[in-house]
Amino acid sequence: MEIIGGTVRVAPRAANRHVLIASMVRRALCPALPETWGVHQRQSIAVASCKAMLTPDILVLDSSVLVESATECYVPAERAVLVAEITSLSTAAQDRTEKSAAYARAGIPLYLLIDAHAPGGPTVTLYGEPKQDVYRVLGAGRFGDTFHLPTPFDLAIDTSVFPRP
Repeated sequence: MEIIGGTVRVAPRAANRHVLIASMVRRALCPALPETWGVHQRQSIAVASCKAMLTPDILVLDSSVLVESATECYVPAERAVLVAEITSLSTAAQDRTEKSAAYARAGIPLYLLIDAHAPGGPTVTLYGEPKQDVYRVLGAGRFGDTFHLPTPFDLAIDTSVFPRP
C-alpha cells in the first residue's frame, strides 16, 4: 500500500522477475556501501512535502535511521541516499512520473528507474540533482548494458543478467 497525493493505492504482488531484479541490484550494491549503510527492500518512506507514503523496491540509507525510528513503519524520505523502482505493467506510469516527482521533492540524491516496460524495450535510468519535483538524467542505458552508479557507490551493474519481460 502506498499513499500519493492523499490517494491510497494498493499494488499487486510483484512478479518473480521483478523480485529477481531487485535481488540482483541489492547484491551489487552491498559490497560498495559503508558498513553503517543498508540496502532495504520494501521499506516505506514518508514524503511529508507531498503527503506521500511510498515503498520503493530498493532503499539505501544509513541504518541508524531505522534505529532512530524503530517503532515506526516508515523512515523520512530525505534520509535516503538512493531509491530504486522496478516497473511492473500496473505501476510503470506511476514510477516514471508521480514517484519520480515525489522522490525529487524529498531531495533524495539518486533515483534508479529500472523500466522493464519502457516503450522501445527495457531501460535503466539514473536520475540525480533534484530541484523541486524534477530530476536531471545522469545516465541511461538498455538492459544488456553495464550501468555505472557514481559516488558514493562507484560501481558497475551488469544489466545483461536482468530477466526480460
